[in-house]
Amino acid sequence: MRDEQYTGKPNTAEYETDKQYMMRALTLAKRATGFTHPNPMVGAVVVKNGEIIGEGYHQKAGEAHAEVHALKAAGENAKGATLYVTLEPCAHYGKTPPCAKHVIEAGIKRVVVGLIDPNLLVAGKGIQMIREAGIEVTTGILESECAKLVEGFLTFIKTGKPFVTLKSAMSLDGKIATRTGHSQWITNETARMDGHKLRALHDAILTGIGTVLSDNPSLNCRWQADDTNEHVVHQPDVIVLDSMGRTPTNANIFKQANRKVYVFVSSACETSRIKALEDVGAQVVILSDTTDTTDNIETADALATKQSGSAKVQLPIDAILTKLAELGFTAVLVEGGSQVIASFVEAKAFDKIVTYIGNTIIGGQAALGAIRGTGIDQLADGVDLTFESVEILDNNIRIETYLTGRSGAYVHGNH
Repeated sequence: MRDEQYTGKPNTAEYETDKQYMMRALTLAKRATGFTHPNPMVGAVVVKNGEIIGEGYHQKAGEAHAEVHALKAAGENAKGATLYVTLEPCAHYGKTPPCAKHVIEAGIKRVVVGLIDPNLLVAGKGIQMIREAGIEVTTGILESECAKLVEGFLTFIKTGKPFVTLKSAMSLDGKIATRTGHSQWITNETARMDGHKLRALHDAILTGIGTVLSDNPSLNCRWQADDTNEHVVHQPDVIVLDSMGRTPTNANIFKQANRKVYVFVSSACETSRIKALEDVGAQVVILSDTTDTTDNIETADALATKQSGSAKVQLPIDAILTKLAELGFTAVLVEGGSQVIASFVEAKAFDKIVTYIGNTIIGGQAALGAIRGTGIDQLADGVDLTFESVEILDNNIRIETYLTGRSGAYVHGNH
């Protein structure tokens, strides 16, 4: 964390205590991974005389917030206690009453907030309301950790677009399949399960028609938080970029319950294909397309295309992200194929990249690389990345990087 953001007493026993209980609040918040969008994950802990007397987390959008659950668990004993909460208590009436009001009515003596909410409906108003009631407020404890927990929400609030993570699994030499197209499995079971956890952190998984046709993936999620049995496994919705509606109606993506499948098509898609997809439950979204009449194989916006003479129908990335935001998605995981990922990279329309590297080398010019597209002419034109972490997963490697200037807290005035 950045100590300069902490408004309490740094390097004291109080500081260490605040960190301890905020860490517990963060752990609680993660129990609802995947279930709160478009709301953020939030955890809260009520402490009195050095003991936790109540705790809770926001479990689902439209339901009670973390503070309400924690205060309810503490009951009358909350009077004179300290409340730790990862995100500033709200001060407005939405689907639920303002949490700041609950805090005041409970008789809380001190509130410790990890992150000030950038949502203009809150943005310091909750803290102001609590302070005006004579309650001490400390902010900024573990701010970076609290921001990263809700990086999708922060990005959505600040930019009006979802937080985009690109995910790829490859060999040490950057290949995602052999020259014959064989790709299962380049990474090991540990890495693949971590990939399922990554899916759980997102509202939706986005892929291209090429991946659907070649791999027929299920794109489901088989990860669940270790310390709770309160939720079924979160199944992110699926978005297929398929300009001409070629997605097979018997594709595996349609066989998973408890989620929606969106197929993004262009205005050139035949009505019969749209109806066929809708008949199997797909939500078909028609986007205005662009037509490239040049001889270039791909462009930055070329996602799902169909040749028509020398022209190709394309779905523009910006239109895709705008529509995803309109649908309420705050965090989207892009899982390929290599051309889809290239399109997001070339347009710099992403926030984070998570790369899994298997302990093998494939080699060969004909083997498929992780990123296709046109590529750059000069190194100075490359995408500037900031490495966040490198982790060994049972002899595989997991690398997490951000587009420079777009780390989890960047929308909170830190970059």
